[in-house]
Amino acid sequence: MSLFGKIFGSNKSGKAPTAQEAIQKLRETEEMLAKKQEFLEKKIDQELITAKKNGTKNKRAALQALKRKKRYEKQLTQIDGTLSTIEFQREALENANTNTEVLKNMGFAAKAMKTAHENMDIDKVDDLMADITEQQELAQEISDVISRPVGFGEEFDEDELLTELEELEQEELDKNLLEIAGTEDVPLPSVPSTSLPAKPAKKKVEEDEDDMADLEAWAAN
Repeated sequence: MSLFGKIFGSNKSGKAPTAQEAIQKLRETEEMLAKKQEFLEKKIDQELITAKKNGTKNKRAALQALKRKKRYEKQLTQIDGTLSTIEFQREALENANTNTEVLKNMGFAAKAMKTAHENMDIDKVDDLMADITEQQELAQEISDVISRPVGFGEEFDEDELLTELEELEQEELDKNLLEIAGTEDVPLPSVPSTSLPAKPAKKKVEEDEDDMADLEAWAAN
């Protein structure tokens, strides 16, 4: 079995895997290669320690450790490249899968919209909207008529009433001004400086009446 067969598994039925299946397989491969990276990194560290340890004591063993370290580093570099390729492929599949789902949903929505519009006639819609507009205008006219004031106040022009009111106010103002001006021109009487004569006593009045009676009697003789 080939390497890709081992990674993705055999497909005896010949049916192409779905995008989700392929994405899952790629993620599993990424996890496997990541573990392989960790293993190689540990081996590289171990061989480096061995080379340092035998550098002066056992030169042959130190060189063998460095050779193994180089092989591990080469494998690690290859795995890094493989991971980059797999990651790019997985992202491309994820984007393709997303686009597929989006298109599928858009197609579903388009079918639903088509079904909703099957029983709609554009001419009937226009007629309906025209009826609605006409009824709204009629309702507005009715509201205007109902809210319009009726009765005595509606028989007169409001502008004329306001003009007449202003004339009356001006007339009253002019009258008040004339009264104020006339009051200022007429001199007021001065207050008397002498005191008023006292009321005559009752006895004095009786004496004057007796004198008048004597005078009338003499004149008659």
